[in-house]
Formats: sequence, C-alpha cells, structure tokens
Amino acid sequence: MAGAGEDAGAVGVAGQEPETQADASGRGSAWEVLGASARLGLTSFGGPVAHLGFFRQEYVERRRWLDAATYADLVALCQFLPGPASSQVGIGIGIIRAGLWGGLAAWVGFTLPSTLALIAFAYGVAAFDLGDAGWLHGLKIVAVAVVAQAVWGMARQLAPDRPRATLALLAAVATLLWPLPLAQVAIIVAAGILGWRLLPSPEVPPVPPGAPPVRRGVAIGCWVAFFALLAALPILRQLAPSHPLALFDSFFRAGSLVFGGGHVVLPLLQAEVVPPGWVTNDQFIAGYGAAQAVPGPLFTFAAYLGAVGRPAPNGLLGGTLALVAVFLPSFLLVTGALPFWHAIRARPAFARALAGINAAVVGLLLAALYTPVWTSAIEDATDAALLLAVAGLLLVWKLPPWLVVLIAALAGQVAGLVRG
Repeated sequence: MAGAGEDAGAVGVAGQEPETQADASGRGSAWEVLGASARLGLTSFGGPVAHLGFFRQEYVERRRWLDAATYADLVALCQFLPGPASSQVGIGIGIIRAGLWGGLAAWVGFTLPSTLALIAFAYGVAAFDLGDAGWLHGLKIVAVAVVAQAVWGMARQLAPDRPRATLALLAAVATLLWPLPLAQVAIIVAAGILGWRLLPSPEVPPVPPGAPPVRRGVAIGCWVAFFALLAALPILRQLAPSHPLALFDSFFRAGSLVFGGGHVVLPLLQAEVVPPGWVTNDQFIAGYGAAQAVPGPLFTFAAYLGAVGRPAPNGLLGGTLALVAVFLPSFLLVTGALPFWHAIRARPAFARALAGINAAVVGLLLAALYTPVWTSAIEDATDAALLLAVAGLLLVWKLPPWLVVLIAALAGQVAGLVRG
C-alpha cells in the first residue's frame, strides 16, 4: 500500500537491505520462517504487547515480509479471536509467508525456546526465586522501550488525523478505566461501529494478488474442527474417563475461551489444574515465576503445568500434550479466518470499520504501555535512566533487539547489585 514502506523505513533499520528470500510469487520457505521466528522466540521478552513490537521490527521493518497496513490488519483480526494474540499474529505471518507449513514453523520457532526452558524447570533443573532478579528487571525495562516504539510507529500509520487519534485516545482511556478481561473486545467492537458510521471511506486496499494463503475449503474445515473439538471433548471426557483426555480437554478449552491472552489465561489454568490435584498451588506459583523469566508467549506456561502435573502423562509427554492443546485453537482460528479476511477487508464499509478498529488498537497499546509495562518496570530514576539508554540503542543506534535485550539484562543485574 502507498506509504506503508515509507513509514516502515522511518522507524526501521535505516540503510539495511531487507533480509528476505522469496520466489516469484513473494512466498518464502518454512525453514526461513522457522529461523526468523526462533530468533524472536529467544529474544522477545516483555509479554504480548512487547511481542507485537518485536514482530513489527522483524517482519515489517527489517525483513519486509508484509507492509505496515497488512500487519495492522492482522493484529486487529487477532484481537477479535480468543487465545494469545501475539502468537496468533506470528502464525498468521508464517502462513502468509510460506503457507500452512510456514504457520507451523512460526509457532514452533516462537514457542520452542520457552517451552524447553519451562519443561526443564518442571524437571527440577532450576529452583530459584525470580522476584528480585536484577537481570529480569532489566528485561522489563527494555520491554518499555519496545512497546513505546511500537506505539509511536503504529500511531503514525493508523491514527494520523484528528478523528482517528481521538478514537485511539478514547480507547486508551476506556482501557485504563475498565480493566476487565472482555473490555478489549467491547472497545474494539465500539471503535469498529464508530469508524463505520463516522469515518470517511479510506482508499480501498486491493486484494493481494494470487491465491489466498489458505484455501477456503481448508479454512472452513478448521472452523468445523474447532467447534467440534470444543463441543465433543467434554462429552468424550465423561464417556471415556482418562487423564490424557481430561488434560487435553482442559487446556484446549483454556486456549479457546480466553480473550486477551497472556496473564488473562492464568486464573483459568489455575482453576483447571489446582482443584483436581494435578498441580499444587505452590507448584503453580513457582512455574508462574519461572514463566516471567523466559522469552516468547506466556501460554507456554501450559507446558510446565503438563510436565510437573500428576498423574501421568507428565514430564516431556505431558508438557507436549498440554502445549499442543492450549495452542491448537489459535492455529485453527487463524487458519480459518485468513482467506475470508483478505476478501472482506477490501469492502468500503468494512474498511471504514477497520480504520476505527486499527485506531483502537493504538489506544490499547498506549494503555498497555502504562500498565502493566511501565508500572512493572520503572520504579525510580535509575530505571528511567536505563530506559533512556535502551531507547537510544534501539532508535538512534539501531542495534538489533536481541543485543539490546542482553545489554539491558546485564545493566539491570548491575543496577540490582548496586542497590544491594
């Protein structure tokens, strides 16, 4: 789209050639997607909002696999779907880039590092208190810089005029005053209605050339599979009681019914695994602490719960079963939505609604920049000074995010030692 590349260049890595290998159709390989997503899986600290900032840097600005407007549309789509929004965005980018195998590669690369770390923790390899770790605090500070950069870049693209900027601010205010799990969905729906009724018709984006990344028959099959599993698993669990089936049902339902992702899923998971005695409350809290220290999606906490739980299967098998169950709804929903999304996003009425939705997404990011990102990271002047240094490394010196993460972790550890 016009202006998307210019905007990406304004906030991206100046002077760098995009790292991309594509065929004549613009598609890449699943191996290429796996490599890029694995690097993000190793370095993307800070939670789902920070992940969206890392994704934008890597896939839009650096590799240019999609333009800023398409990325914003994909983020808006995943805000509507239940499950972990950042992981769904990554899966969607993988599908757009390299088909269904690309979506699977994007998920594997992004989730595998934290999954392995949390399963190792479940085996008792690590037993430590992360609450006061200085290096972890440094990672929280770098997340502030990443989210701020994402907010600024997306605001320039998605809320450049007074009406859309007003919608973004109203969405931020409503999010801060109404911090409930379903608030984001209600705010996005309201912004879509206001955009449809009040905003002028934007330039209608063309439908991407060539075949959609997913055939419609496959997409419909994914929707059927999602609703069939959601309805059938609880019934099968009662008809043929077994722990593996109960485990899969509990985690599939958690991944299917939670909006907002991230920390929102924790109470639901606790209600599924602690009351039946699969995991003790102390084990649950210890795993939650470990999950804060690893990169990638917080939903990989499910792997820890499956690995540490009783009775069998547990360990690697139980962790894998729980992980697949909690992420399977996301894969089915994103795959099922993508081909229809490309068709409806080009309609003028929907384009107006989408403009309002995208402005609201900026507001949601702005609210998240304050809480939980800022409030959990910036405690005093030392933290503010480290934040300015990290922002300079990202925005002025254009260092890669993974290197900035390492520098921030080291600086946070040193600051923690100085504080005593």
